[in-house]
Amino acid sequence: MNNRERYINTLTFRSVDKIPLSPGYPRESTLAIWHTQGLPEGVDYDEYMADILGIGPYPKKAHIQLDVDFKLRPWFEEKVLEKKDGHLIVQDWMGSIVEISDQYDFTYLREPKDFVTRRWLRFPVESRQDWYEMKKRYDAFDEERLPANFESVCRNAQNREEPLALKINGPFWQLREWVGFENLCMMFADDPDLVEEMAAFWCDFVSDVLDRILSVITPDTVCLAEDMAYKAHSMISPEMTRTYIMPSYKRWASRIRAAGCPIIDVDSDGYVADLIPIWIESGVNVCNPMEVAAHNDIVAYRGIYGKNMAYTGGIDKRAIAAGGDAMRDEVMRVVPPLLKDGGFIPSCDHGVPPDISWTAYLDYARLLASLTGWI
Repeated sequence: MNNRERYINTLTFRSVDKIPLSPGYPRESTLAIWHTQGLPEGVDYDEYMADILGIGPYPKKAHIQLDVDFKLRPWFEEKVLEKKDGHLIVQDWMGSIVEISDQYDFTYLREPKDFVTRRWLRFPVESRQDWYEMKKRYDAFDEERLPANFESVCRNAQNREEPLALKINGPFWQLREWVGFENLCMMFADDPDLVEEMAAFWCDFVSDVLDRILSVITPDTVCLAEDMAYKAHSMISPEMTRTYIMPSYKRWASRIRAAGCPIIDVDSDGYVADLIPIWIESGVNVCNPMEVAAHNDIVAYRGIYGKNMAYTGGIDKRAIAAGGDAMRDEVMRVVPPLLKDGGFIPSCDHGVPPDISWTAYLDYARLLASLTGWI
């Protein structure tokens, strides 16, 4: 089997020769430390790990990402507004005013590559007039949202051996980008009509772009970026989620399923137990990263939801960092019970932090490789 077949079959509870091996991805700071701990400079950590473990030919886990632009167009001007005490006050590409350490630059705000502490001072939508101006930056039929060679890229991808993925901001995530987290939470109570209007706009915009994509190619997985949970609770109530957010999920899922895409995956940090039933009802069939520190227990969830939900992630990063028996106990707690039924790709329950040493990562990856059929 190739990696695409393994990925799809695993997450749809079908038989596979091996479970995809995906221990977790390190951030830049993690790689920098690993280079002092035995990982050579200039090598791919995945391939080097595979050589050490004796896996042999190792299909990389990375998905092929569809290069489609759902972002605002044009971007706001990126500029430094103030420098003080080792920090920068900047306007980022989305129009937010943000404070960051001066060791970083704008690229970390476009696509965070590390564990970067940021402090938001202002968001681009503070009034209805701001909202009306923001909407002008989201023309779903802008020709540049799809690359000029999109159709030829799609033709070349028809016989792919890696999963083809499309990533979309969920409605909660996108509204939070426009108005800010605290402001959005207050808006659900103080101005629900505006919340509904913004969510409906985002639903329509994404639907129109999706139609352009799905008329040419069907991805293997659509991932909804939707961080909307704290350590012990969802950020808004299940009732609010059903009223304001769920209509987008259901409309998108219906269109995606009709096109033949087998996997709709929601990526949310935090405790998601109260949200899983809503996602299942909406057509979502995979969740990640299933953070253990946020009290997620995917073994228990499997008992509740059965094969209605598959998972990736779910292994406590703190236990991986501890290594030894703590790591082994955590992996054995989670992995064998879920692999028995399928619908699970085990991985670190978020980006691999720098307190997980290179040696600890290899020990953990070796155990995963054994359990998933690679060694």
